[in-house]
Amino acid sequence: ENALANGVTVFGGFLFEVIATFLFVVVIMTVTSESKGNGAIAGLVIGLSLMAMILVGLNITGLSVNPARSLAPAVLVGGAALQQVWIFILAPIVGGVLAALVAKNFLGTEE
Repeated sequence: ENALANGVTVFGGFLFEVIATFLFVVVIMTVTSESKGNGAIAGLVIGLSLMAMILVGLNITGLSVNPARSLAPAVLVGGAALQQVWIFILAPIVGGVLAALVAKNFLGTEE
């Protein structure tokens, strides 16, 4: 389940999830880009990036970066997880949109 760790504010958790999703999506868009990417190692780079983010974020928010992965456990567990689920739905959407805009407009991942 995803939930804010003790001492992590709603704003801090939201910001962390936005940044983590942003970084993850930028990695994905860059490594899979026809002009900048390398298909031979794309899966490895994406997997290692996610693993690193999980190791960093597990004790902060549980690291969602995927709204679908957060919603079902929150509904089943209820309580604080359900009250905080909006963070884990909205933050990855914001981070993903920002990453797509940056990757497309500033990193040249799309021709």
